[in-house]
Amino acid sequence: MLAWHGGAKEMEMIPLAAITITFNNRIEQLVFTSAELVVVSDYGSRLWYANVDGIEDEELLHWFGHSEDIQVELIATARDGRVFEGIAYLHPNEPHKAAALRGDGLLNER
Repeated sequence: MLAWHGGAKEMEMIPLAAITITFNNRIEQLVFTSAELVVVSDYGSRLWYANVDGIEDEELLHWFGHSEDIQVELIATARDGRVFEGIAYLHPNEPHKAAALRGDGLLNER
């Protein structure tokens, strides 16, 4: 975990061990080589996103690449055991077998 402090800004980078997404009446456990959750706090506001590399399910990336409904419910388990939940938009990068999950609203920690 890496934290950056600059003025009132704080950035936390959290390595992830597991990611489950729910969308379109489906639940999928992502299989990936590496992923990290980034949480940026700035004067009371908070934004978050996850970068996922080495996603094995090319069909899933293709589906998101051609869908207009890219909103997912995210459950992310950190390597340190913390569990995070939130709504995100999955932006696939098919050629690189990667995805960016951009948070929408609150990120809850269980």
